[in-house]
Amino acid sequence: MKLAIAILAWNNKKLLKKFIPPLLKYSKEAIIYVIDNASTDDSVSFLATHFPEVKIIRNQKNYGFAKGYNVGLQLIDADIFCLLNSDIEVTENWLSPILKLFEENKNLAVVQPKILNYKKRDKFEYAGAAGGFIDKFGYPYCRGRIFNKLEKDKGQFNDTIPISWASGACFFIKADECRKYQFDEDFFSHMEEIDLCWRILNDDKQILYCGESAVYHVGGASLNHANAFKTYLNFRNNLFMLIKNLPKNQLLLIIFIRMVLDGVAAAGFLFTRGFSHFFAVLKAHFVFYKNLNYFYKKRQNRVRENYYQTKSIFLKQK
Repeated sequence: MKLAIAILAWNNKKLLKKFIPPLLKYSKEAIIYVIDNASTDDSVSFLATHFPEVKIIRNQKNYGFAKGYNVGLQLIDADIFCLLNSDIEVTENWLSPILKLFEENKNLAVVQPKILNYKKRDKFEYAGAAGGFIDKFGYPYCRGRIFNKLEKDKGQFNDTIPISWASGACFFIKADECRKYQFDEDFFSHMEEIDLCWRILNDDKQILYCGESAVYHVGGASLNHANAFKTYLNFRNNLFMLIKNLPKNQLLLIIFIRMVLDGVAAAGFLFTRGFSHFFAVLKAHFVFYKNLNYFYKKRQNRVRENYYQTKSIFLKQK
């Protein structure tokens, strides 16, 4: 089983310098690629000089996460892709448990390892933690964190279980499935991996969390939580995802509830994050309404319609 690790990078020289060495040390089973999103620093020449064993793919523009990977992965020949953030530190034996899962389960499409906090190493990291789920109102959440509060890793999530979505910070996917579904390039960045996972689930494929494998994530390397543009992308893309993937019998109700809840969140931002985040939520909704018909047409025929199937998307924690 041929594994390719693909890091999408943009002006990430410092991170690559720091995290490529342990990646090379602990990833003997894989070929490592850096897909450069038209960096303006000297990260490409740095890689070529100091890490010649890393293969470099150069995108013509900064395409963001979705298109950046869609374009770059076309040039990689592998059976399994591991999409890895540039700010991830891998650990010894991190690949073996995941490759074993793919070998044993032919219906398996995506796997996520345990994602821990690089700076507070006994805690889970915000982006992915111990596996992603979607609540009944369409909000993504993870085991290992409650809102912004992160749990300590005490071995409570050393299991292997089905999940609703895997974090794009460390995202293993069968190459055939990745080519079939691809990331929605209209998302640009944020939640595109959740949308892709939802579409995979709608095709009755499996997504697993593997607690036997662990990595450490710095987080916020592209956009941190204080950035209003990130707030805009998260609210906008979440609505795009819902209009594409919710069953028709839930669509209107959930979207209406989300209008109310997002309005409450926007009002709260006035007192916690400031006007820029309040405006980001409003802008996200205006853009969503403007593109409502466009994204509705993206819905797949395989969107689940009955209660039993819908229930399987909104997986509950164990």
